[in-house]
Amino acid sequence: MKRLTLLLAATLLGACSILPQSEPLDIYLLPSAALPAQTPRVDWSLRINSPVGNQLLDGTRIVVLPEPGRVNTYQGVRWSERTPQLLRGRLLDAFHDDGRVQALSNEEQRLQADLELVSDLRSFHSQYRDGRPEALIQLDVRLVDARDQRILASRRFSVSQPALDTSIASVVTAFGQAGDQLSHELVDWTLAEGQRATRQAARTDI
Repeated sequence: MKRLTLLLAATLLGACSILPQSEPLDIYLLPSAALPAQTPRVDWSLRINSPVGNQLLDGTRIVVLPEPGRVNTYQGVRWSERTPQLLRGRLLDAFHDDGRVQALSNEEQRLQADLELVSDLRSFHSQYRDGRPEALIQLDVRLVDARDQRILASRRFSVSQPALDTSIASVVTAFGQAGDQLSHELVDWTLAEGQRATRQAARTDI
């Protein structure tokens, strides 16, 4: 029995030695640059929902298309949170920096809002063009009346940004620049469409 115990212990020790080591991870935030503050402020509130993404984009892996039709992910790196929440946070920061919409919330806070942004995340990956990676973000956005869920306006935002080189740091920087451009365009569009919708609603109520 003692010999059997020793053999079993040796077997388990040998098995442990061949188990794969945990993959070392570098965690990346989405870089961003603050938008300049704008005026005047509006008197309506806005809820920004997390984009809906497919299974590939609803995780923390950084997705890359090394060639058309082939999907892969960068090994040993992750975003700091799931991609839809990562982008929602960037959009919220952009609206806060802009300053024209003071009453902001997201779907998790369950606060009342006049308007809300609902979106589908179509692309959030890097792809190679002429041997050089570029970050691509595509977002289908709908501005919705939160009272009756009526779609007031819709638009597809599509931004691509080449990376300086093939390193993951350069790719992440390109994602940040693409996110900045998309956020700027989306904030301006939301303000224009939101003001138009609220003016029409005010005339209707008279």
